[in-house]
Amino acid sequence: MRPSPSPPTTGAVRLGLRENVGQFALLVVVNAFVGAMVGMERSILPAIAEQEFLLAARTAVLSFIVVFGVAKALTNYGAGRLSDRLGRKHVLVAGWLVAVPVPFLLMWAPSWNWILFANLLLGISQGLTWSTTVIMKIDLVGPRQRGLAMGLNEFAGYVAVAASALATGWIAARYGIRPQPFYLGVVFVAVGLALSAVLVRETRHHVSHESALPGTASPDGVPTPREVFWRTTLIDRNLSSVSQAGLVNNLNDGMAWGLFPLVFAEAGMDLAHVGLLAAMYPATWGLTQLATGALSDRTGRKPLIVWGMWIQAAGIGVVTMADAFAGFVIGAVLLGIGTAMVYPTLLAAIGDVAHPSWRASAVGVYRLWRDLGYAIGALLAGLTADAFGLTVAMWVIAALTFVSGVVSATRMAETLPARVRTTPRADGESSMTMHRSQKPLGGTHRPE
Repeated sequence: MRPSPSPPTTGAVRLGLRENVGQFALLVVVNAFVGAMVGMERSILPAIAEQEFLLAARTAVLSFIVVFGVAKALTNYGAGRLSDRLGRKHVLVAGWLVAVPVPFLLMWAPSWNWILFANLLLGISQGLTWSTTVIMKIDLVGPRQRGLAMGLNEFAGYVAVAASALATGWIAARYGIRPQPFYLGVVFVAVGLALSAVLVRETRHHVSHESALPGTASPDGVPTPREVFWRTTLIDRNLSSVSQAGLVNNLNDGMAWGLFPLVFAEAGMDLAHVGLLAAMYPATWGLTQLATGALSDRTGRKPLIVWGMWIQAAGIGVVTMADAFAGFVIGAVLLGIGTAMVYPTLLAAIGDVAHPSWRASAVGVYRLWRDLGYAIGALLAGLTADAFGLTVAMWVIAALTFVSGVVSATRMAETLPARVRTTPRADGESSMTMHRSQKPLGGTHRPE
């Protein structure tokens, strides 16, 4: 089924961060609350699994990440298509409504299966809300500042993940691991839902405006969902390179989410220090994205993606070899820097290649594969840890991350236009004109 037509454009519609600063800033704040929802689990759920539900096997402990990852990945795919058909705002509000029961389930779950159900709902909610805030920001800024826009979006989300992980770790150390840390979740849901329902505005008219600009006509019309899926997954060399890098990025994040707290605890860290270390990695990731997203608009996408994967591999290696707080900090910071180089850049690269008419669907397919990495990473890390120990599991993930960087280096071409300039139009508005010095490899690109 093809997407339904977008709302009609008006003369007041303009593309750019400055031109849409109010709505853009609001969406940044909304995404911070989205990130905070997942952050509240990050430092303490493995401890709940071991202390309250007496789960000993690493695979069982990490099962909540598998459920979360699969639910989020599948919802990402649906969110892209639904936002094209129904509108971005409706999908965003629906995502917050799904999240309403989550903190209460985490507070009072009588068995581990209820924790898994809470993570099923959380994954669905994250897929709807985070995907939609990404798509809406890409809609608003147009082609010239995608890297900066994605850097700001992911900065807000992952700084909030870190702050929430730090706060829940501190609360758990002082008051106990349930229910007090999850009181924060009630606040996150209430504020996020209110902002999204009352203040956020629809952005599909910005897509119609960008599609009407000179040089942005799609050469073969709007592809079907099946065609978008296969282009993004396999056929287009750039889009498929981005998808595999995203999958491996979240594969190692799933490992870090599930195994790092266990590694830190085995090294003698208490809950407060585990919470601090668990927050260190997403905090570095979130803050550094302020620079890396904008940097990719200047230097190109490919170098940041390739080197980011390799620095992530180095960070995992450092954590694996460390046995004290200082070593864990160095490894977490390296992992955060590498992830910050990759995360907003991959989303910006999708925006470079996919035409506005099917860009949201392409983002959905990319995020499908990226967030399946959570489940694959948790399963692989858990099974390997049960069979061979934590150290071997972490080295396996580090090796896969390095290989992913090699794949991007050999298969992907640069996607950023050589020059993106703003030219005045006769009616006083701005139009974006893009020029490439080289045509990237791959099957589907916007003609210049």
